[in-house]
Amino acid sequence: MTTLKIERLRPTQLTHGAREVRDKIRQYKALSGHDLEMAIAEKPIPVVYGPGDTPFAIDHHHVAAALWHVGVKSVPVVLVRDLSSYSKASFWLSMENERWTYPFDAEGKRRPFSDLPEHIWALLDDEYRSLAAAVRDAGGYEKTNVPLEEFRWADFFRSNLPRPDSDEKFAALVDEAIRLAKTHAALGLPGYLGQDTDG
Repeated sequence: MTTLKIERLRPTQLTHGAREVRDKIRQYKALSGHDLEMAIAEKPIPVVYGPGDTPFAIDHHHVAAALWHVGVKSVPVVLVRDLSSYSKASFWLSMENERWTYPFDAEGKRRPFSDLPEHIWALLDDEYRSLAAAVRDAGGYEKTNVPLEEFRWADFFRSNLPRPDSDEKFAALVDEAIRLAKTHAALGLPGYLGQDTDG
């Protein structure tokens, strides 16, 4: 399997969930030797080559960031598409058409592609992105293959729930978000499970 240095991977989003990264850091730190190697091999990073043969990660940003934080230098990658012959404008148009990029900040505001950080570990924290992952993991909605599904859920929660500013508020908000995810308001979001009988 092809490997690339994590420092070479360019992110295709502005934010990630720092809580999710911290959870993954704890998981990787608990592993060593063959177990760590197997865990890394299970989650190859899908990449698209852009102008100048630059590898852009189109998923698993949290995985790559967590591995970098525990001192892993290189990760296995899977080439999804080679767009290295494209102009910058054509490249980003293609990336957007394929839903392989998400240039929105932690307030949900669109930013120019030039604002994307150079390194995966430099992504900004979006509490709602962590909330979307926590709700999914707790059974609030199903994981699907829909690109950027967690960001769609994050934006939904951003529009309906207050931003948590402590661990306690985050934990309480997860329960509220799970209930919200099973209401009619979430209909149409990827992985929607339908309404609870008391929803």
